[in-house]
Amino acid sequence: MDASLKVAELRSARGAAWLGEAFGLFRAAPLQWIALCTGWLSITILLLVIPYGVGLVIASLLQPVFFASFAITAFRQAAGERVVMGDLFRGFRRNLRALVNLGALLFIAEILVVALMAALGLPPWPADRPFNMPEYVELLQGKEWVISTGFLLSALVKGALWFAPPLIAFHEMPTTHAMRWSLYAALTNVGAMVVYGLALALLFVAGWLTFGIGFIVILPVMAISTYIGYREVFETKPA
Repeated sequence: MDASLKVAELRSARGAAWLGEAFGLFRAAPLQWIALCTGWLSITILLLVIPYGVGLVIASLLQPVFFASFAITAFRQAAGERVVMGDLFRGFRRNLRALVNLGALLFIAEILVVALMAALGLPPWPADRPFNMPEYVELLQGKEWVISTGFLLSALVKGALWFAPPLIAFHEMPTTHAMRWSLYAALTNVGAMVVYGLALALLFVAGWLTFGIGFIVILPVMAISTYIGYREVFETKPA
């Protein structure tokens, strides 16, 4: 590993503080951050419309690129720069291949999790029938443990690689190098990561309870918090 990079060991409570500090940056430029997240979601949804799974693959590959853009934008804002719509694409100009490779590995990990859930007994929806959510919920009765297992594994993968996009963007790391650093940082700060994840989950619940209106604030705060966590955990300032 890079000897010039150091990982701080934080108190568990700092995980929730990342969201609080992210809200501070959001509050300084709310319309701009809402616009950035609207652009991210719009592009992702448009890609998902592309048939035969092609759009799903492309959207998955680009997610780390967008989150690198969010981290770069938050870093620039913290340094006194203005947030502009073009910031959404800053990740495309920072070590793009490594970020796309990270997206590919995350996508493969999600496929493996879904395959494991199917092997554990998750029932498929009949291909010759239009999807019906209430009926599928009935099919899932008794399989709640399978869903919980899949959710936990997916959360573990994402948590372990949470710091990888800013590491790739700020330090020009290859994908595997950033993954190792991210995993090491997550394990060193597992308490803070758990608290952060629980706090974020509570915010998502609040978003649903407000019929989705709360996500106007929650999604930008989540996007900014990836940089706040990176900044605290990695003591070396980004280039």
